[in-house]
Amino acid sequence: MDRHYYGASVAEFLAAGRGDLMRRLADAHRQELSGQQRLAWEESFEVLRDALRELGRPGFVYLEYWVPRLNRRADAVLLLGGVVFVVEFKAEASRPDRAAVAQVWDYALDLKYFHSETAGRTVAPVLVSTESDRVEAAVEPARDGVLKPLTCGGRSLPRVVDAVLAECESEWPDAASWAAGRYAPTPTIVEAAKALYAGHGVGDITRRDASAANLSRTSAAVDRVISGARRAGEKIVCFVTGVPGAGKTLVGLDVASRHAGGSEPAVFLSGNGPLVAVLREALARDRVAQDAAAGTRTTLTDARRRVEAFVQNVHQFRDDCLADDGPPPERVAIFDEAQRAWDRDQTARFMTRKRQRRGFDRSEPEFLLSCLDRHEGWAAVVCLVGGGQEINTGEAGIGEWLGAVRRSLPGWRVVLSPRVTDAVYAAGEAVRIAESTGRAAFDADLHLASSVRSFRSEKVSEWVRLVLEGEADAARALAKTALAKFPVVLTRDVSAAKDWVRQQARGGERFGLLASSGAKRLRPLAVDVATEPDVVRWFLDGADDVRSSFYLEQPATEFHVQGLELDWSVLVWGGDFSRADGGWRHRKFRGTRWQSVRDEAARAYQLNAYRVLLTRARQGMAIVVPEGDAADPTRPPAVADGTFAYLRTTGVAEL
Repeated sequence: MDRHYYGASVAEFLAAGRGDLMRRLADAHRQELSGQQRLAWEESFEVLRDALRELGRPGFVYLEYWVPRLNRRADAVLLLGGVVFVVEFKAEASRPDRAAVAQVWDYALDLKYFHSETAGRTVAPVLVSTESDRVEAAVEPARDGVLKPLTCGGRSLPRVVDAVLAECESEWPDAASWAAGRYAPTPTIVEAAKALYAGHGVGDITRRDASAANLSRTSAAVDRVISGARRAGEKIVCFVTGVPGAGKTLVGLDVASRHAGGSEPAVFLSGNGPLVAVLREALARDRVAQDAAAGTRTTLTDARRRVEAFVQNVHQFRDDCLADDGPPPERVAIFDEAQRAWDRDQTARFMTRKRQRRGFDRSEPEFLLSCLDRHEGWAAVVCLVGGGQEINTGEAGIGEWLGAVRRSLPGWRVVLSPRVTDAVYAAGEAVRIAESTGRAAFDADLHLASSVRSFRSEKVSEWVRLVLEGEADAARALAKTALAKFPVVLTRDVSAAKDWVRQQARGGERFGLLASSGAKRLRPLAVDVATEPDVVRWFLDGADDVRSSFYLEQPATEFHVQGLELDWSVLVWGGDFSRADGGWRHRKFRGTRWQSVRDEAARAYQLNAYRVLLTRARQGMAIVVPEGDAADPTRPPAVADGTFAYLRTTGVAEL
């Protein structure tokens, strides 16, 4: 399928009549054009034709080029003199704005990172403000061949193209090969959710290389489980496992999006409040924008209401089932981060304290499964499970889901990833018991083995594991490859780390400040984890909003960022988790002093918190281990020095 509405040689584009060009664009658009859209196209493409006539160069033109990861279309992509120009027009604009510059830069970066035939070429993003007389035609060297955006008015476009070609002209590309180039993106979870909700499949928006191919296989395996339950009229629970950043949530959203809206809908459920809030708002905002582009007015309130049926908070789902003893509307429920569901004690305490239900004696997995069990005939529950990511007291893990089936749901079958027996999932005994009942089966396609969070390096999560397990020599050896394209720098200076991240990020690449929820004594450095960020604004709002992550003022903790991603991160290491005497020292700050954490479960939660924080970035991160203060007994220099010295041995570069 062509990714563009129109593609032709420069000569053909110049020879085409305006009416014919508009008809071809309208036919490809497949929707009735608004008058505003038609006028914008006519003005922009006349500017482009005038520029190409003046340049007199051969080349190729692609109009309305679809960028699936961003679920948007670039106005034009030009192949001229071996350079890929990405051109965005702002009709009737007299000067470029920051958001428009970021937008065209994002398109250029996307092509460079994810389009096979663009990877080795110079990419020049150009923003044309059609009524502007200002020109920014200084061609600055780029570390990876993506130039800093150039801005100009309509009449100045030839001058800008000539300036780029004077510096960067190269061998002429084969246009047919370029147009057929493999597009292999790695979207953030927010980008993926928007594309899936808009009707694209996981195959459209994800990489197709061998290391990430099992995203589609795993999604298909879940579909087989659901279809099998429907055909046999039985109830099934299946478990999808994966390394951090492997795309478990993406698989869940893909399955939910394809089943949503049908006669037997599916629902994506998560107990991760920040994730649900961010996804819902992102989908609603995108729906409003997409409808506006199509000439339809949708209010944000209406869009939010529609999104609620697709992504729900698992606690709201639970409360609805408490209030109504009938079956829920959905026969398919996908539980994200299912290992974080509460055990019986935690659930009972909550029910007594918050819901005035004394004597409640079921765990959260047992109750949630019982809700789907109310259906006559078939039902399917999909549990997306991460290993070593439990960060809250009372989180039950996979074992409780299997135990609930064994104790209370004798008619249910279980389909598992064979990796659930790995130590990191802490479910080996429960799996063996499930096998002994004869109701358990394994499917290797239910495991996601490769991290797709960082398209720069898939080995970062393994490097993090080695660091946290104290395997400094192995981490240092792996860092030579894992961190070669994924820069990790180490410093004692928070300001230096912030400056470094700002210099690395381009276009709309998001960066933010992270710290552990237990790092209470970072406050002297203006890193206050006690103040809750507005996670929706932190993750979704732009660089002009002081509440957004871009300002690097409000830290987000493991509870805010689990399941979500940044392009670049600044992680400020706290005194709650420090290195001493060859091991990790676990502490909790209470009142005016630190106390040792001796409970093994609490220590595991603390280690997992740092695992989450260290695996949030997609492109690189700065780790800050602040200097202590000899005058402050809560921040003795020796504690921070030990951690800094250890991290230096794991292969990171000192800033």
